[in-house]
Amino acid sequence: MDKATLIGLFLGALAILGGHFLEGGSVGMILQLTALLIVLGGTAGAVCLSFSRAQIWQTLKALPRVFREPRDESLQHLTRLVELAYRARREGLLALEKDLPRLPDAFWRRGLGLLIDGFPAAQVQEILEAELARDHELALGPARVFEAAGGYAPTIGILGAVLGLIQVMQHLTDPAKLGTGVAVAFVATIYGVASANLIFLPMAHKLRLREEQRQRHQEMILEGLLALAQGEHPRLIAERLQGYLQESSRHSRAEAVSAKVRRLSPRPKRGAASHAAPQTSVRQ
Repeated sequence: MDKATLIGLFLGALAILGGHFLEGGSVGMILQLTALLIVLGGTAGAVCLSFSRAQIWQTLKALPRVFREPRDESLQHLTRLVELAYRARREGLLALEKDLPRLPDAFWRRGLGLLIDGFPAAQVQEILEAELARDHELALGPARVFEAAGGYAPTIGILGAVLGLIQVMQHLTDPAKLGTGVAVAFVATIYGVASANLIFLPMAHKLRLREEQRQRHQEMILEGLLALAQGEHPRLIAERLQGYLQESSRHSRAEAVSAKVRRLSPRPKRGAASHAAPQTSVRQ
Protein backbone atom coordinates (compact mmCIF):
# COMPACT_ATOMS: atom_id res chain seq x y z
CA MET A 1 0.00 0.00 0.00
CA ASP A 2 1.07 3.57 -0.68
CA LYS A 3 1.33 5.06 2.80
CA ALA A 4 1.49 8.61 1.43
CA THR A 5 -1.98 8.22 -0.12
CA LEU A 6 -3.47 6.87 3.10
CA ILE A 7 -1.80 9.58 5.19
CA GLY A 8 -3.02 12.26 2.79
CA LEU A 9 -6.63 11.08 2.99
CA PHE A 10 -6.43 10.85 6.77
CA LEU A 11 -4.90 14.32 7.22
CA GLY A 12 -7.41 15.91 4.83
CA ALA A 13 -10.39 14.39 6.63
CA LEU A 14 -8.88 15.17 10.04
CA ALA A 15 -8.30 18.82 9.18
CA ILE A 16 -11.85 19.39 7.95
CA LEU A 17 -13.62 17.43 10.67
CA GLY A 18 -11.30 18.74 13.35
CA GLY A 19 -11.93 22.32 12.35
CA HIS A 20 -15.66 21.64 12.26
CA PHE A 21 -15.62 20.21 15.78
CA LEU A 22 -13.47 23.06 17.10
CA GLU A 23 -16.15 25.46 15.93
CA GLY A 24 -18.71 23.56 17.96
CA GLY A 25 -20.20 21.50 15.16
CA SER A 26 -21.26 17.87 15.18
CA VAL A 27 -21.09 14.99 12.72
CA GLY A 28 -24.80 15.16 12.02
CA MET A 29 -24.49 18.74 10.80
CA ILE A 30 -22.35 17.76 7.81
CA LEU A 31 -23.88 14.38 7.06
CA GLN A 32 -26.59 15.24 4.57
CA LEU A 33 -27.70 12.41 2.28
CA THR A 34 -29.47 14.79 -0.09
CA ALA A 35 -26.36 16.91 -0.58
CA LEU A 36 -24.22 13.81 -1.08
CA LEU A 37 -26.63 12.48 -3.69
CA ILE A 38 -26.65 15.75 -5.59
CA VAL A 39 -22.87 16.17 -5.67
CA LEU A 40 -21.74 12.61 -6.32
CA GLY A 41 -24.64 11.75 -8.61
CA GLY A 42 -24.32 14.94 -10.61
CA THR A 43 -20.54 14.57 -10.91
CA ALA A 44 -20.87 10.95 -12.02
CA GLY A 45 -23.45 11.94 -14.62
CA ALA A 46 -21.24 14.71 -15.99
CA VAL A 47 -18.27 12.33 -16.20
CA CYS A 48 -20.34 9.72 -18.04
CA LEU A 49 -21.41 12.37 -20.54
CA SER A 50 -17.81 13.49 -21.08
CA PHE A 51 -16.10 10.13 -21.59
CA SER A 52 -16.77 6.84 -23.26
CA ARG A 53 -17.67 3.64 -21.47
CA ALA A 54 -14.24 2.19 -22.24
CA GLN A 55 -12.51 5.19 -20.66
CA ILE A 56 -14.65 5.00 -17.54
CA TRP A 57 -13.99 1.27 -17.21
CA GLN A 58 -10.27 1.91 -17.64
CA THR A 59 -10.48 4.49 -14.84
CA LEU A 60 -12.17 2.04 -12.48
CA LYS A 61 -9.47 -0.55 -13.17
CA ALA A 62 -6.75 2.05 -12.57
CA LEU A 63 -8.20 3.13 -9.21
CA PRO A 64 -6.21 0.55 -7.16
CA ARG A 65 -3.00 2.07 -8.53
CA VAL A 66 -3.68 5.16 -6.42
CA PHE A 67 -3.42 3.13 -3.23
CA ARG A 68 -0.76 0.62 -4.33
CA GLU A 69 2.81 1.86 -4.65
CA PRO A 70 4.56 0.25 -7.64
CA ARG A 71 7.82 -1.59 -7.16
CA ASP A 72 10.93 0.21 -8.31
CA GLU A 73 12.32 -2.22 -10.89
CA SER A 74 14.87 0.15 -12.42
CA LEU A 75 17.79 -1.82 -10.95
CA GLN A 76 16.44 -5.10 -12.34
CA HIS A 77 15.94 -3.52 -15.75
CA LEU A 78 19.44 -2.04 -15.76
CA THR A 79 21.03 -5.31 -14.66
CA ARG A 80 19.25 -7.32 -17.32
CA LEU A 81 20.17 -4.82 -20.03
CA VAL A 82 23.83 -5.05 -19.01
CA GLU A 83 23.68 -8.85 -19.06
CA LEU A 84 22.07 -8.85 -22.52
CA ALA A 85 24.69 -6.41 -23.80
CA TYR A 86 27.48 -8.60 -22.45
CA ARG A 87 26.03 -11.70 -24.10
CA ALA A 88 25.55 -9.81 -27.37
CA ARG A 89 29.23 -8.83 -27.36
CA ARG A 90 30.26 -12.46 -26.78
CA GLU A 91 27.75 -14.36 -28.92
CA GLY A 92 26.00 -11.84 -31.17
CA LEU A 93 22.47 -10.46 -31.16
CA LEU A 94 20.96 -13.65 -32.54
CA ALA A 95 21.93 -15.47 -29.36
CA LEU A 96 19.48 -13.28 -27.42
CA GLU A 97 16.46 -14.73 -29.20
CA LYS A 98 15.98 -17.39 -26.52
CA ASP A 99 15.72 -14.63 -23.90
CA LEU A 100 12.65 -13.03 -25.50
CA PRO A 101 10.02 -15.13 -23.63
CA ARG A 102 11.66 -14.29 -20.29
CA LEU A 103 11.57 -10.52 -20.73
CA PRO A 104 9.19 -8.72 -18.33
CA ASP A 105 6.91 -6.83 -20.71
CA ALA A 106 5.76 -6.60 -24.31
CA PHE A 107 7.59 -3.32 -24.96
CA TRP A 108 10.93 -4.93 -24.16
CA ARG A 109 10.18 -8.04 -26.22
CA ARG A 110 9.08 -5.89 -29.13
CA GLY A 111 12.28 -3.81 -29.17
CA LEU A 112 14.71 -6.68 -28.78
CA GLY A 113 12.80 -8.72 -31.36
CA LEU A 114 13.21 -5.94 -33.91
CA LEU A 115 16.94 -5.76 -33.25
CA ILE A 116 17.33 -9.53 -33.57
CA ASP A 117 15.43 -9.42 -36.88
CA GLY A 118 18.08 -7.03 -38.21
CA PHE A 119 16.19 -3.72 -38.26
CA PRO A 120 18.48 -0.66 -38.16
CA ALA A 121 18.76 1.03 -34.80
CA ALA A 122 17.27 4.27 -36.16
CA GLN A 123 14.14 2.51 -37.36
CA VAL A 124 13.81 0.59 -34.09
CA GLN A 125 14.05 3.87 -32.20
CA GLU A 126 11.36 5.43 -34.39
CA ILE A 127 8.99 2.47 -33.94
CA LEU A 128 9.46 2.21 -30.18
CA GLU A 129 9.15 5.95 -29.60
CA ALA A 130 5.86 5.95 -31.50
CA GLU A 131 4.59 3.05 -29.36
CA LEU A 132 5.82 4.76 -26.22
CA ALA A 133 3.94 7.96 -27.09
CA ARG A 134 0.77 6.02 -27.89
CA ASP A 135 0.89 4.02 -24.65
CA HIS A 136 1.56 7.18 -22.66
CA GLU A 137 -1.45 8.91 -24.18
CA LEU A 138 -3.73 5.96 -23.39
CA ALA A 139 -2.38 5.58 -19.86
CA LEU A 140 -3.23 9.20 -19.04
CA GLY A 141 -6.94 8.53 -19.64
CA PRO A 142 -7.82 7.73 -15.98
CA ALA A 143 -6.02 10.85 -14.77
CA ARG A 144 -8.04 12.97 -17.20
CA VAL A 145 -11.28 11.42 -15.94
CA PHE A 146 -10.45 12.31 -12.33
CA GLU A 147 -9.38 15.80 -13.38
CA ALA A 148 -12.73 16.27 -15.10
CA ALA A 149 -14.54 15.04 -11.98
CA GLY A 150 -12.53 17.53 -9.92
CA GLY A 151 -13.70 20.30 -12.21
CA TYR A 152 -17.37 19.28 -12.16
CA ALA A 153 -17.76 18.58 -8.42
CA PRO A 154 -17.51 22.20 -7.12
CA THR A 155 -19.97 23.40 -9.73
CA ILE A 156 -22.40 20.62 -8.87
CA GLY A 157 -21.95 21.60 -5.23
CA ILE A 158 -23.00 25.14 -6.06
CA LEU A 159 -26.00 23.71 -7.90
CA GLY A 160 -26.90 21.79 -4.73
CA ALA A 161 -26.59 25.01 -2.74
CA VAL A 162 -29.00 26.76 -5.09
CA LEU A 163 -31.47 23.90 -4.79
CA GLY A 164 -31.26 24.14 -1.02
CA LEU A 165 -31.89 27.88 -1.12
CA ILE A 166 -34.94 27.29 -3.31
CA GLN A 167 -36.33 25.05 -0.59
CA VAL A 168 -35.59 27.76 1.95
CA MET A 169 -37.44 30.38 -0.07
CA GLN A 170 -40.49 28.12 -0.36
CA HIS A 171 -40.75 27.67 3.40
CA LEU A 172 -40.11 31.17 4.68
CA THR A 173 -43.43 31.06 6.51
CA ASP A 174 -42.49 27.74 8.20
CA PRO A 175 -39.35 28.27 10.29
CA ALA A 176 -39.23 24.57 11.22
CA LYS A 177 -38.33 23.63 7.64
CA LEU A 178 -35.77 26.35 7.04
CA GLY A 179 -32.97 24.48 8.76
CA THR A 180 -33.06 21.52 6.39
CA GLY A 181 -32.85 23.67 3.28
CA VAL A 182 -30.01 25.78 4.63
CA ALA A 183 -28.10 22.66 5.68
CA VAL A 184 -28.41 21.11 2.24
CA ALA A 185 -27.32 24.39 0.63
CA PHE A 186 -24.09 24.77 2.56
CA VAL A 187 -23.20 21.10 2.95
CA ALA A 188 -23.53 20.52 -0.81
CA THR A 189 -20.94 23.22 -1.40
CA ILE A 190 -18.63 21.60 1.15
CA TYR A 191 -19.02 18.21 -0.51
CA GLY A 192 -18.31 19.61 -3.95
CA VAL A 193 -15.19 21.57 -3.02
CA ALA A 194 -13.83 18.93 -0.63
CA SER A 195 -14.30 15.99 -3.02
CA ALA A 196 -12.61 17.91 -5.82
CA ASN A 197 -9.57 19.12 -3.87
CA LEU A 198 -9.11 16.20 -1.48
CA ILE A 199 -10.08 13.22 -3.65
CA PHE A 200 -10.47 13.70 -7.40
CA LEU A 201 -7.64 16.10 -8.25
CA PRO A 202 -5.06 14.46 -5.92
CA MET A 203 -5.93 11.05 -7.39
CA ALA A 204 -5.44 12.42 -10.89
CA HIS A 205 -2.04 13.79 -9.92
CA LYS A 206 -1.05 10.48 -8.30
CA LEU A 207 -1.97 8.54 -11.46
CA ARG A 208 0.11 10.95 -13.53
CA LEU A 209 3.08 10.30 -11.26
CA ARG A 210 2.58 6.55 -11.65
CA GLU A 211 2.54 6.92 -15.43
CA GLU A 212 5.65 9.12 -15.43
CA GLN A 213 7.49 6.45 -13.45
CA ARG A 214 6.40 3.73 -15.88
CA GLN A 215 7.44 5.88 -18.83
CA ARG A 216 10.90 6.45 -17.35
CA HIS A 217 11.37 2.69 -17.07
CA GLN A 218 10.42 2.23 -20.71
CA GLU A 219 12.70 5.07 -21.79
CA MET A 220 15.55 3.34 -19.95
CA ILE A 221 14.76 0.11 -21.76
CA LEU A 222 14.69 1.93 -25.10
CA GLU A 223 18.01 3.67 -24.52
CA GLY A 224 19.59 0.44 -23.33
CA LEU A 225 18.39 -1.50 -26.39
CA LEU A 226 19.73 1.15 -28.75
CA ALA A 227 23.10 1.10 -26.98
CA LEU A 228 23.07 -2.69 -27.21
CA ALA A 229 22.38 -2.49 -30.95
CA GLN A 230 25.36 -0.16 -31.42
CA GLY A 231 27.66 -2.62 -29.66
CA GLU A 232 28.55 -0.39 -26.72
CA HIS A 233 30.45 -1.87 -23.80
CA PRO A 234 28.20 -3.15 -20.99
CA ARG A 235 29.91 -0.98 -18.40
CA LEU A 236 29.35 2.08 -20.57
CA ILE A 237 25.66 1.15 -20.83
CA ALA A 238 25.49 0.82 -17.04
CA GLU A 239 27.07 4.26 -16.59
CA ARG A 240 24.72 5.82 -19.14
CA LEU A 241 21.58 4.38 -17.54
CA GLN A 242 22.48 5.41 -13.99
CA GLY A 243 20.43 8.57 -14.45
CA TYR A 244 17.24 6.50 -14.41
CA LEU A 245 17.94 5.19 -10.91
CA GLN A 246 16.60 6.97 -7.86
CA GLU A 247 18.99 9.64 -6.60
CA SER A 248 18.98 8.36 -3.01
CA SER A 249 20.34 4.95 -3.97
CA ARG A 250 22.04 5.61 -7.29
CA HIS A 251 25.60 5.08 -6.06
CA SER A 252 24.95 1.81 -4.22
CA ARG A 253 22.89 0.38 -7.08
CA ALA A 254 25.48 1.35 -9.66
CA GLU A 255 28.15 -0.39 -7.61
CA ALA A 256 25.98 -3.51 -7.46
CA VAL A 257 25.56 -3.53 -11.25
CA SER A 258 29.28 -2.96 -11.82
CA ALA A 259 30.15 -5.79 -9.44
CA LYS A 260 27.80 -8.12 -11.29
CA VAL A 261 29.37 -7.20 -14.62
CA ARG A 262 32.85 -7.90 -13.26
CA ARG A 263 31.74 -11.37 -12.17
CA LEU A 264 30.68 -12.30 -15.70
CA SER A 265 33.01 -14.54 -17.64
CA PRO A 266 35.38 -12.79 -20.06
CA ARG A 267 34.58 -12.51 -23.72
CA PRO A 268 36.07 -15.38 -25.72
CA LYS A 269 38.21 -14.56 -28.74
CA ARG A 270 35.89 -16.39 -31.11
CA GLY A 271 32.99 -14.18 -29.99
CA ALA A 272 34.41 -11.16 -31.77
CA ALA A 273 33.61 -12.55 -35.20
CA SER A 274 30.17 -13.81 -34.20
CA HIS A 275 29.31 -10.40 -32.84
CA ALA A 276 30.55 -8.36 -35.75
CA ALA A 277 28.17 -9.84 -38.33
CA PRO A 278 24.92 -9.10 -36.48
CA GLN A 279 26.10 -5.59 -35.64
CA THR A 280 26.84 -4.84 -39.29
CA SER A 281 23.34 -5.98 -40.27
CA VAL A 282 21.82 -3.72 -37.64
CA ARG A 283 23.64 -0.57 -38.71
CA GLN A 284 22.82 -0.95 -42.39
